[in-house]
Amino acid sequence: MWKVSTGKGVKVAVVDSGVNPGTSSLKGQVLAQEVPQSAAYGATHDYAGHGTTIAEMIAGTGQGGGLKGLAPDAKIIPLRIVLKQLKDPEERKRTPSAAAAIRAAADTDAKIINMSFGSPGMDPEGEAAVKYAASKGKLLFAATGNDESSDGFREYPAAYPDVVGVGAADESGTVGKFSQSGDYVDLASPGLNVPIWCDASFQKYCSGQGTSAASAIASASAALIWSAHPNWTADQVLRTMIDTAGRSWDKNTPSKYLGYGLIRPRLVLEKADINPGPADVDPLAQENGGSSAPPATPAAPSSSSAPKGEAIAKGEDKGNGGGGNTQLLAVGGVLTGLVVIGGGVFAVVRSRRRGA
Repeated sequence: MWKVSTGKGVKVAVVDSGVNPGTSSLKGQVLAQEVPQSAAYGATHDYAGHGTTIAEMIAGTGQGGGLKGLAPDAKIIPLRIVLKQLKDPEERKRTPSAAAAIRAAADTDAKIINMSFGSPGMDPEGEAAVKYAASKGKLLFAATGNDESSDGFREYPAAYPDVVGVGAADESGTVGKFSQSGDYVDLASPGLNVPIWCDASFQKYCSGQGTSAASAIASASAALIWSAHPNWTADQVLRTMIDTAGRSWDKNTPSKYLGYGLIRPRLVLEKADINPGPADVDPLAQENGGSSAPPATPAAPSSSSAPKGEAIAKGEDKGNGGGGNTQLLAVGGVLTGLVVIGGGVFAVVRSRRRGA
């Protein structure tokens, strides 16, 4: 894919625990000067290591033995919000709210907003901020959550209209046991056995898992596509991701575990003349209360031979995406098992969901 696109010219806003611009992999990649003053506090001071990990997965250069992201020529606009790891009361008070950070991100030149965080409660201000960002033409991705044991639990902002909720899958394309399910899961992406910063000391990487990583890989995939097609809109980028997704089920009955399947940006990038469909029709319009959009062409064929995943609660099967694309992240030049997906990186929708 990097022979076609490396994400050059695309900026991704990372709304998280802050982003450390001093790691070897992020030097020159973080545009702190572009953060609006209204939400600038702490943007480059990561109190957990989480936001820096997400930024590296998206746009890390791999220099100095660091993590090389999927879109290494993209740039990061950092924004810090309060997550559970931030304990200091004064810091919590001064750090912007999620709603304020999302609005600030919407006012930048970032095309994509990554939100690898969530909570079970709806927030009117957060929902309004998401709507504002979408009205500005941003493409928003969010983690769907890591607590599948909580039946019926919905994670926000992933569950808001205009946000693409991303679940996590392993190297076989099977959804992770922890990855939350429901009609708000739109897309799935690699999220198991991933390298993460162990903590905010930034001394070493550990092995981790989560839908946070999956959201980052989805954002990076969108950056690759948008870089190759700079005149496309957010709707067109998303539509091509949906229509080329790897899945072994009918597109009209998306999985509640993997949504439309595993996103496969390679299938978009390898065909320069792919038709992305209309520029101003939301590909998630039906689930968001509007009419459906016509598909981009050509659509990728579905795979009917993908194996079933492990059985989970209530006797349902985990979703398994089909296809044949591989995505890898690199640490210090050594490819990790992190992102080997039998179908690539995934897709999106929200009305009727089936259990496989």
